Amino acid sequence: MRLDVETPSPAPVRVEEVHIPARDGQPLAATLYQGSRSNGVALQINAGTAIPRRYYDAFARYLAERGFEVITYDYRGMGDSRMEAAALREARFQDWGERDAPGVTDWLAARFPSHRLAVVGHSAGGQMLGLADTASRPHAVLLIASQHGWWRNWRGRESWLLALIWYVVAPVSVGLMGYFPGRLVGMGNLPAGIARQWARWCRNPHYVSDDRGEPLRPYNEQLRAPLRVYSFTDDEYAPEAAVRGLLDSYPQAQREHLRFTPAQLGVKRIGHFGWFRPTMPRAAWDEAADWLERTALR
Repeated sequence: MRLDVETPSPAPVRVEEVHIPARDGQPLAATLYQGSRSNGVALQINAGTAIPRRYYDAFARYLAERGFEVITYDYRGMGDSRMEAAALREARFQDWGERDAPGVTDWLAARFPSHRLAVVGHSAGGQMLGLADTASRPHAVLLIASQHGWWRNWRGRESWLLALIWYVVAPVSVGLMGYFPGRLVGMGNLPAGIARQWARWCRNPHYVSDDRGEPLRPYNEQLRAPLRVYSFTDDEYAPEAAVRGLLDSYPQAQREHLRFTPAQLGVKRIGHFGWFRPTMPRAAWDEAADWLERTALR
């Protein structure tokens, strides 16, 4: 990867705040980014767990400058996608992949019917692709720090710390407070139903699983697009074993795993969240955008 590329002057970006209906009609707060030109690719960014869409603003603006039509959104119960109390109690982690993500895909396809579709998934945003009946639609999928969440994919002290969280802290906190304090794992708070299902998944060797503990893979094999994963050696939330475990969940995709040290990308630290920060070298983003555009349009 070249790190000596000069960054061109940014093109103006139009930003539009919209509300998108999930598959069950639940309104989702979203932001559409459009540059002064279009490359013919509409791109959906699926956020990580309890990460507001605003976190992806710099990366979304950059992609819009490159010609992509970019949509970011908040899952139900997160950020600005607020819910009535009764509906929030019924919400599940599974709904994000089964109802929210495909609803956004539907909206994006209707808004830009002649465009090719690409997806960027961060962390959990790449774990649930197989829950959506739109899994066959993308022409390119780029996952950033996405991983299989079973706690035994970690080793040593981290493994046992996660076991403590998923077997003890999560159930107790949900029972006592009605939510899971997400700051314990570097993110926002999670409502009870969402937290309860996520903790159950993290205790299960299959991770994404049904109420009986069996694998939940309704559309995984329909994902056949080129799928590239970036992971980082200093990311304690996505060890290599967990990243490879997730790749195994998409057996028909054209899979590629690129694992970087921070030095290779010209920074001191990346971790689980650094890729999307405005300080990320543009050469790294350029390489990702080049791949997405080239792959989606071929």
